[in-house]
Amino acid sequence: MNPSRPADRPVEAVELFIPPLPEYLQLVRAVVGATVGVGREDELPLDPGGIADLRLVVSEAVTNAIEAQWSIGANDRILVRCRPDQKQTVVEVVDRGPGFDPDLVPDLPPVEDEERLDHESGLGLSLMKRLADGTVVETGPGGTIIRLVVEYP
Repeated sequence: MNPSRPADRPVEAVELFIPPLPEYLQLVRAVVGATVGVGREDELPLDPGGIADLRLVVSEAVTNAIEAQWSIGANDRILVRCRPDQKQTVVEVVDRGPGFDPDLVPDLPPVEDEERLDHESGLGLSLMKRLADGTVVETGPGGTIIRLVVEYP
């Protein structure tokens, strides 16, 4: 008996509730990468580079969520929800940190600029906006939701 799910039945969503610890980043990357390809024996909706980009931006969003919760000592679990469909994958990362103003996140200097070397952190939101087809930030004092959309070619 083959326990696999029929290929014509879409995955509605995969949800992970992880402790705010960096040890869980690899699990999140693995689950998101695998979810994109579930039920698609014929071909993956994204090439390996696209899946790597998705895993990277999700990892950045989760890292930011972990740091936000650490900043106020919150031990609440972080929600990572991955919803693939026939046209795109939407990943949401929800934390209970203090929130932030995305308009106050400074733009990074160009890669060729020597000043870029002064930016050890702060690349996450920039990477998300560059590598995802859509990045939505909903934030307030009760936490932040980062919604990443990756469309299939």
